[in-house]
Amino acid sequence: MAVPIAILDCDLLLHGRGHKTMDRFDLDSVSDNYLLTTFGFPREFILSLVELLRDVLCRRTQRSRAISPEVQILAALGFYTTGSFQTSMGDAIGISQASMSRCVTNVTRALVEKAPEFISFNSDPASREQSVQEFERVAGIPRVLGVLDCVQVSIKAPNSEDASYVNKKGFHSVGCQLVCDARGLLLSAETQWPGALQDTEVLERSAVYKLLQDAQHDSWLLGDRRYPIKKWLLTPVYYPESPAEFQYNLAHAATHEIVDRTFRAIQTRFRCLDSSRGYLQYSPEKSSSILLACCVLHNASLQSGLDAWTLERTDDPEQPETPEQRPGEEDTEAENLRKELILKHFS
Repeated sequence: MAVPIAILDCDLLLHGRGHKTMDRFDLDSVSDNYLLTTFGFPREFILSLVELLRDVLCRRTQRSRAISPEVQILAALGFYTTGSFQTSMGDAIGISQASMSRCVTNVTRALVEKAPEFISFNSDPASREQSVQEFERVAGIPRVLGVLDCVQVSIKAPNSEDASYVNKKGFHSVGCQLVCDARGLLLSAETQWPGALQDTEVLERSAVYKLLQDAQHDSWLLGDRRYPIKKWLLTPVYYPESPAEFQYNLAHAATHEIVDRTFRAIQTRFRCLDSSRGYLQYSPEKSSSILLACCVLHNASLQSGLDAWTLERTDDPEQPETPEQRPGEEDTEAENLRKELILKHFS
């Protein structure tokens, strides 16, 4: 008579106890093309991630059967870029589905800890000036610091606070407010917002708002029609009348499109975020961490020389609805600033 086994650890059966690390996969044994097609990144970038996260991942796996940092990172990249814990991915690197999940958790936490190193507004004056010039070359709007948008990533229905994560389209999501520069490099990524919040509410609660609302500066972000105009946030003219206002709106749309392209490229590279393939099967908190980890990888890959939009989808971005302006929302100083800019640069 067979004795039932309540818990089966495939890693234990395959490798037994007593191993310091479980090096199931040898990076040197596979081709560059295999790494790129299976894990979404070239060899050099994967090796740089291993060096970046090695110490943190080793500390988190101080067990007799610890999985090596290399394998943990490959497991996480495999999930981020395919959105799947399927057996085929685990088989590729020699670990079970349960171990795949633990690896994703460890690597996600490590990347989130690194977020401030990779995602921040550039404080170097020379770099900021270069970014401003790059934006102006797009469509002629001067002094643009970054382009802002809020996007939704589908998640499973949470066990608590269910209604707060149901967005205006009726599905559960976390909101992510992004700001990027002209190259698609993220300057800010706040991924923790419940999907039911309006974009304006997210902005008003965000770190970006606190950073820029009281700051003295001569540059601004661009936001679409969903946002109120501010001295530091230029929006399109709701009802353009003059040729100059029409030209300004066209230039605004061409420049603002950069943030839409950037998020489409992130979703395309990191298929776990692509709602057309389902939704993240995690709590809002863990889903937000996975989203932020993917944003860190996006920036790290740009800083290593990869193209931001190589894998960009070609579908058109959704056109925002024009919001009803709330009482007391008018900002006369900001309106005058925009009028002066239009007269000077688009007349």
